Amino acid sequence: MRHRKRALIDILAKQWLLIGSVSSLLALTAYIGRPPKIGLDDLKVLFLLFALFVTVKGLETGRVFEKISLHLGNGRFTCLKLTLITFFSSMIFTNDAALVMAIPLTLAMDIENKPSIIILQCLSANAGSAFTPFGNPQNLYIYWHYHLHPLEFFYTIAPFCMVFLILIAICTLYLEKSKNKAAVQTKIRIHKKAIFYLLANGAVILAIFRLLPISWLAVMIFFTVLFDPACLEIDYSLLVTMLCFLGISEDMKTMFQPVIEHSTHIFLLSALSSQLISNVPAAFLFAKFTSNWRALLWGTSVGGFGGLIGSLANLIAYRLYVSSLKNGGIRDFTLRFVLANYAFFFIGMGLFYLVKPYIFP
Repeated sequence: MRHRKRALIDILAKQWLLIGSVSSLLALTAYIGRPPKIGLDDLKVLFLLFALFVTVKGLETGRVFEKISLHLGNGRFTCLKLTLITFFSSMIFTNDAALVMAIPLTLAMDIENKPSIIILQCLSANAGSAFTPFGNPQNLYIYWHYHLHPLEFFYTIAPFCMVFLILIAICTLYLEKSKNKAAVQTKIRIHKKAIFYLLANGAVILAIFRLLPISWLAVMIFFTVLFDPACLEIDYSLLVTMLCFLGISEDMKTMFQPVIEHSTHIFLLSALSSQLISNVPAAFLFAKFTSNWRALLWGTSVGGFGGLIGSLANLIAYRLYVSSLKNGGIRDFTLRFVLANYAFFFIGMGLFYLVKPYIFP
């Protein structure tokens, strides 16, 4: 009986967002009396995310990330390289994949200030992934939902990424004062299939930019089903959660029908609600209520900082480190993790008001 209770608690702890989204969707559907209407564009976004997750999984199982990470442990400025690779790889491979790549390497290395580096890697993933439409799920949805031009997207979010890159680099260089030992040398051979998934990842990016028909990605999925089904073992709970929040946002729009256009209002609402429901659902929710995509992009990017649920990347980084602890220290790490994230959250708040007159029309 005790084992069953513990298993139930573990399921609730891991899938609380999925359970909450399904329950909320069912409750709203029962209240309104009809299922929500989800458009074709919304389904295209989910398919693009699915394809992106599959290619990232292929690169992971092809040991591409391990190979890249191993080289980071050699030479000088190890801490700086660990954070910078997390920052820049999150732009291409998503923030979650960047952390799954970089944090295990950090944990395996004999370095000082390891908890601080883990925290900076988490902050780097949230800051770096904000720069591209495919760096995280909420960016992909905003980019696709509002039919944005790539340069317009980059111009809007660039100040956010640049300021936090500088802050993270300064913090990392401070940690470099301590002497760190090189990583343990291990030979890693990249699997041949990684070439296919690199090309497939490029195809997904082209499809996101609308330079390639989405239907072409079906070839990649077909190949994976036939020859590499293990790469289909992705986070389906996240996709189902997104589908539920698409329905929830549509139901709420039907119920209330407001339009929020003031940039400050949509920024604050999306940033603060991210602390309660995570920034991906917040983007899905408020996109139905506003045409002010710039404020929504900034709000969900800033909202990724803060509490553990501000971003799924936060939970990933936290779980990876905490699960590695054997002699306590969870309370101290949790306090440092939350304080650092909220420091960046409030810096992001202030930065929004500084750049607002120059970026927001």
